[in-house]
Parts: sequence; C-alpha cells; structure tokens
Amino acid sequence: MKFADLHLHSVFSDGTSTPEELIEQARKSGLSTISIVDHDTVLALDPADAAGKEKNIEVLSGIELTAEYEGLEIHILGYLIDYKNKQLLDKLEFLKKNRIERIYKIVDKLKEQDIEIKPETIFGLSSQGTIGRLHVARTMVKQGVVSSVFEAFQKYIGDKCPAYVLNFKLSPQESIELIKSVGGIPVLAHPYILNRDDLIPKFLDFGLMGLEAYYIEHSRAMINSYLGLAKRYNLLVTGGSDYHGYAKPEVMMGAAKIPYELVEKLKEAKNK
Repeated sequence: MKFADLHLHSVFSDGTSTPEELIEQARKSGLSTISIVDHDTVLALDPADAAGKEKNIEVLSGIELTAEYEGLEIHILGYLIDYKNKQLLDKLEFLKKNRIERIYKIVDKLKEQDIEIKPETIFGLSSQGTIGRLHVARTMVKQGVVSSVFEAFQKYIGDKCPAYVLNFKLSPQESIELIKSVGGIPVLAHPYILNRDDLIPKFLDFGLMGLEAYYIEHSRAMINSYLGLAKRYNLLVTGGSDYHGYAKPEVMMGAAKIPYELVEKLKEAKNK
C-alpha cells in the first residue's frame, strides 16, 4: 500500500525543515505522497516539487489559510491549488503583512505581562515566508522565558491566553472561495482543535469540500466520529501529522497518514 502525509510545514512558515529536507524525510518515512501546507504562503512548493521528482515523491500543492469566525481562529487547508495564480499571490502578500502586524501586537501584550521580546528576534527565526506564533514561542524558549513551546502556548500565546491576538483578515467563506477560485479543494483542518462541529454545516454552505479526519491529536474515537461526519455530509477525507520539524519534536512525519486511495479521491473531485 502507498501512504500520504498531507499536512507538513517548512521553513517558509513555522516549520524548521527546508522543502528538500521534507522530501528526504518523506522518503525515509516510507511515504509516497506529501503536501506542504505552509501558513498563508506557497513559497515551498516549487523547490519541493523539484526535489520530489528527483526522489520519486509525489507533491500535492497545498496551503493552510488562517481565517477568523465568531472570535475563533479557523484553519482551512487548500489542496491541488494553482499556486502561481496572481490573485492568490496578491492575497497572500496582503496576509503576510497582516501576520507581521500581529507579531508586534503579541509583543506588546507580552510586555504587559513583563516579558520583553524584540520583534526583530522573532523575525530572525523566520525565512522569507510567513511569521506566526510558533516563532514567538521558540523565541520565548530561547530567551529562557518558558521551558518549552508547549508552555509558551499554554501560559501566554495560546487561544484565550493573555498575549493571544486574533487579527486575521480572511473569513472562512473568503478562504474557501479563494481556494476554489484557484482550482483547489478546501478542507477544514484539525476539527478537534476547533471543537465546533456545529460549524461544519455552515462551512458546507460556503463550499467546504473535506474534513481532516486523520490528525496527530485525534483519538481513534475522534477519527471515527469525523469519518462519520464526512460520510453524512458527503465530504472528502484527508489527514496528516502537522509536522514542524524540531519546532515540535514530539510530532514525527507520517505519525498521522492516509491511504493513497484518499489522495485519488481528491484528484477525482478536482477533475469533476
């Protein structure tokens, strides 16, 4: 059987591996197919595709868009997108600037907690792609403010914590429509983390086409529940490890993977 991990991050967002390193790791992990779904950027896709051809690893184009809905942070995955589309690239440039603004706001909130971090130090951990909370957490660990990335999120920058800032400009509807406008398949990422299954029918109205049922933090019971919801609403099923390299060392590539037949169903849906 062939397997795929469709949720990986590179240095172009908040991962620590280059696209080429992700391809080599996929080969070592026995995967036939991967998707790099960096946050609000597609910069990893060309080098990943080139490296994948050399190592016989299939690379599905992908992205993870961050949206805001009713005070919640929503992540929408987009698969098989035309990542060179100008409309998409223009929107991603706008979102990149928005993420930079968010970092300054998080730094200001940390200062209110008597934690001094220079924005430049956070930006120093980022490549030319997008910046996010994981960069903040890694900086806090580096400066000895916290002992782990987990502690940074739990105490300071996680959802509803003192230094959390939402500040995203896209709605789920806009994210879904953007993905579909460039030929992609929009999928709700890690629904358990969102913990609002009641929103799935609403997102269906926006054009949602899939659920990430297989995920590193989903128990067997949760997976079965989301497989049931996918069947109920006639949604595609995806999955992946949410691999970030040594930024989240407890998560290994391929720890959550899917059989290749689910990749084939994504392709069939795109070609309809």
